[in-house]
Amino acid sequence: MKLENLCVYCGSSDGKEPLYLDAATRLGETLAREKVGLVYGGASLGLMGALARSVLEGGGRVTGIIPDFLQRAEVQLPGVSELVVTGSMHERKWHMFSRSQAFVALPGGIGTLEEVIEMLTWAQLGRHSYPIIFANIGGFWDPLIELIEHMIETGFVRSNLRSIFGVVDRVEDILPRVRAGL
Repeated sequence: MKLENLCVYCGSSDGKEPLYLDAATRLGETLAREKVGLVYGGASLGLMGALARSVLEGGGRVTGIIPDFLQRAEVQLPGVSELVVTGSMHERKWHMFSRSQAFVALPGGIGTLEEVIEMLTWAQLGRHSYPIIFANIGGFWDPLIELIEHMIETGFVRSNLRSIFGVVDRVEDILPRVRAGL
């Protein structure tokens, strides 16, 4: 499988740790350099904006996908290669999925969590077999990884879920892990 587009879920705020913003910027630079298109939520704010701007500044391709109601609430990033405005969050997630060959979760809030969990659910149900990577910058995803382990240990999730996703601690490890299939 050729990696044409990477879907990145991340926060529409900067977070409290500068290393999150730095990671988003470095990932964008990497995508541009490696000629991998970015598919993301379309906003100009927070990690999302930093990520997309760094891809564009490096001469890369950016596809922003934003629901109409958020287009008005969040400032969309001008100059993206393609902007898709959807009627709902469900449509947004479908468009993000259908244009991507892998998924990465940088730090973010409830929306980021919900989007990446949906990709895990779809993979667990056999709806796709694309790589899913948690970019565990500064240990951000540690509590979620612990929760998943707890769910496995208590019998609510099959242990094969561990093979559906990968965890990396550094931005530099994301694309090699995706290209390796996890």
